[in-house]
Amino acid sequence: MHVLLIGSGGREHALAWKLAQSPEIGDFYAAPGNPGIAAHAVCVALDVTDHAAVTAFCREKAIDLVVVGPEAPLVDGLADTLRAAGIDTFGPSREAAQLEGSKGFTKELCKRANIPTARYERCTSLEAAWGALKKFDPPFVLKADGLAAGKGVVIADTREEAQNALNEMFDGKFGSAGSEVVIEQFLTGEEASFFALTDGTAILPIGTAQDHKRVGEGDTGPNTGGMGAYSPAPVLSEALQAQVMREIVEPTVQTLREEGMPYSGVLYAGLMLTKDGPQLIEYNARFGDPECQVLMMRLESDLVELMQACARGTLGEVAAPVLSDDFALTVVMAAEGYPGTPKKGGPIDLSEAEAGGAKVFHAGTKLEGDTLTSSGGRVLNVTARGASATEAQANAYAAVDAIDFADGFCRRDIGQREVRRERG
Repeated sequence: MHVLLIGSGGREHALAWKLAQSPEIGDFYAAPGNPGIAAHAVCVALDVTDHAAVTAFCREKAIDLVVVGPEAPLVDGLADTLRAAGIDTFGPSREAAQLEGSKGFTKELCKRANIPTARYERCTSLEAAWGALKKFDPPFVLKADGLAAGKGVVIADTREEAQNALNEMFDGKFGSAGSEVVIEQFLTGEEASFFALTDGTAILPIGTAQDHKRVGEGDTGPNTGGMGAYSPAPVLSEALQAQVMREIVEPTVQTLREEGMPYSGVLYAGLMLTKDGPQLIEYNARFGDPECQVLMMRLESDLVELMQACARGTLGEVAAPVLSDDFALTVVMAAEGYPGTPKKGGPIDLSEAEAGGAKVFHAGTKLEGDTLTSSGGRVLNVTARGASATEAQANAYAAVDAIDFADGFCRRDIGQREVRRERG
């Protein structure tokens, strides 16, 4: 089977690594890919915003399956274009991808489908947002409605901070993503992530995870795209996972199907585990980054088979995904200055990093001659497995310490909450 993978980050490197293990894989391309992905696929310089060019490439190379990694091409409707051309595609349509592309869309779907989520107000102007703010008590949760690279959420402790944040949002801090804002009730509890595959009818869970969004140790400092993650998330017990499927995921898939926009692909539910049960914080229309990295380290099933079944509407005919009982933990190495203005161009030596069985997924790298260098904010995802969270954490940090990247930094406490639980 000939496969094209869309994307260039750590999530896509993890997908490429797992897809390449399938006995079904034939010619394998990635657009645009990265130096890590190049070990598994032929990287091609395709402009993924040019749907005609992507379609023409697929026809030229007789591509059987396109896997769309990041959210922007999905919200842009790439999957619709490819499906209209008769090309099997893993990823939701433009309409269904509004689950990630619009916070307001998701909140209103939750209201229609009676899905547990925080009370909210949807605001299309600064004046309306100031008025809506009066209906909430601090801390205030403010969300840019559109895509903001995982950074469009502000938690404001005071009304003054909230007003200043709203001013910035409507003044263009997050570009067009902030032209509409959702204000939410603050939920108390522990956050966790639940992942499921669906073809619009059948739904198969594909694991749980917990991530670390803030840049500093102890979950301090500004939000980032993610500084690390681990899987599974034991806090999501089997009973809670069944409740999430019953009360959140299944009603979402059913409502979208009934409303004429069936969802196909991976559905990533960000949850708050409150005293009243799981509540939906947000949906993502793709695998998380860096959650994908730990899920792929644990996945034992054939990813090509699962993704093709989602694309063809035959997911109900394949076996449920099998994941290892091991823990997997990933540590993000970011470039100095992230999440502000990261320093780029620093050399990286990975020659000793994978000696102990860890895997280093490239998130923001490029080759300058024969030298691997940093090219983004989040640069590497250092991922390892272990029989426990404690062991996986130790293995991951041993690999981190074997990397020579002078301009890089990482948090040293990824997975610490689970490690503390294991110690009792």
